[in-house]
Amino acid sequence: MSEINKTPREIVSELDQYIIGQNEAKRSVAVALRNRYRRMQLEESMQQEVTPKNILMIGPTGVGKTEIARRLSRIVKAPFVKVEATKFTEVGYVGRDVESMVRDLVENAITIVEKQQYSQVYSKALKRANKRLVKALVPGIKREQKKSNNPYEQMMNIFNQSQQAEPQEELTEEIKVNRKTILEQLEKGQLDGREVTIEVDEPKKTMPMNNGLEQMGIDLNDTLGALTPTKKIQRTVTVKDAQELLVKEEQAKLVNDADIHTAAIKLAQSSGIIFIDEIDKITSKSQQNAGEVSREGVQRDILPIVEGSQVNTKYGAIQTDHILFIASGAFSFSKPSDLIPELQGRFPIRVELDDLTAEDFVRILTEPNNALIQQYIDLIGTENVKVIFTQEAIEKLAKIAFDVNRETDNIGARRLHTILEKLLEDLLFEAPDMQMGEITITEAYVDEKLASIAQNKDLSRYIL
Repeated sequence: MSEINKTPREIVSELDQYIIGQNEAKRSVAVALRNRYRRMQLEESMQQEVTPKNILMIGPTGVGKTEIARRLSRIVKAPFVKVEATKFTEVGYVGRDVESMVRDLVENAITIVEKQQYSQVYSKALKRANKRLVKALVPGIKREQKKSNNPYEQMMNIFNQSQQAEPQEELTEEIKVNRKTILEQLEKGQLDGREVTIEVDEPKKTMPMNNGLEQMGIDLNDTLGALTPTKKIQRTVTVKDAQELLVKEEQAKLVNDADIHTAAIKLAQSSGIIFIDEIDKITSKSQQNAGEVSREGVQRDILPIVEGSQVNTKYGAIQTDHILFIASGAFSFSKPSDLIPELQGRFPIRVELDDLTAEDFVRILTEPNNALIQQYIDLIGTENVKVIFTQEAIEKLAKIAFDVNRETDNIGARRLHTILEKLLEDLLFEAPDMQMGEITITEAYVDEKLASIAQNKDLSRYIL
């Protein structure tokens, strides 16, 4: 089971560490995820009947819609993809179609399953890698190999370089003792910084995907890769890096690609999550520029995928019936009812996210893990300069952000990034030359740097 078995309360608690407020949205997402787990506990016949309840998050920009999705992908050990609906409206958009989001989801699932299966064979792969590394660090006496005069055999040898047996070597008693000693040192990590030259597979060059072939589930890179013999190249790296490279090669040999592909398709089908951002931009009433693909047409392309259909990928066909879709949009120039009725019906759970208040901004600056103010304190701290923010200064920053949002364009919490960068501009520039010191950011300092800009609406529109 790939999804972590967490209760809705636990999921909300984790989201609370990074996102301030928006409790309704967090609860809806947490319940939807828990329902995935509940469905997997049902009998198979019932599992097919229980479809996910897709979510539509509505709210202005910068209030946490995308952040909820981003954090969700880290909390939930399930395939996750975020796409922007507007990319499907671009004329001549080369190489991608609406179904590409499902193919990207499968790629994500491949990565998850591959990581799981690679970890299962790690200890065995490490032993093999160490054996190869010891041979490179203490080479044996190589025997001369007889070259064939037969042109056919010579040609076959060129094409079968990757399958050729390792050159035979003679091992003296001294070499055997040295290898045993080196292996012990290697396992203890005593040789990590030493340089070594190893022979590894040359990375295959990848070609850009062709849209037509991608839709048919054909990957030219795989086809050409199968026809092209694997070349060996020599690399001089540290022992630690060499060990990592060789372990990956050995892991790839120990796992079965077909098993990975089958498990990944199954995982994406039952536990996959696709986040469609900016869905409001594909409504017919949203502003439409000449030369763009019909936005209603894009909705009709998305509809069968959300309803449940079969999509061809290079790893096999995948059914989208039980993939969870979370869509979001500001809906400032349109409303959810402007989406085509069929698509509206596929997002039964509607959640409205609230505008952020000045109090929310204070909490955003200080409360989340790795909060914004802490990020700047740590950044400037790398120059041996200690920065302290007073509570009054933080409240003043929050008020300025709130006022500028209200009087110009409301861009939510993103305004805080702009304001903090402007506030600390001089300090970020001068810090390397200060060597050491302590700076206290007071309310007066904030007023000095920002008040005149914030009060001038025309100026704040351009600068903040």
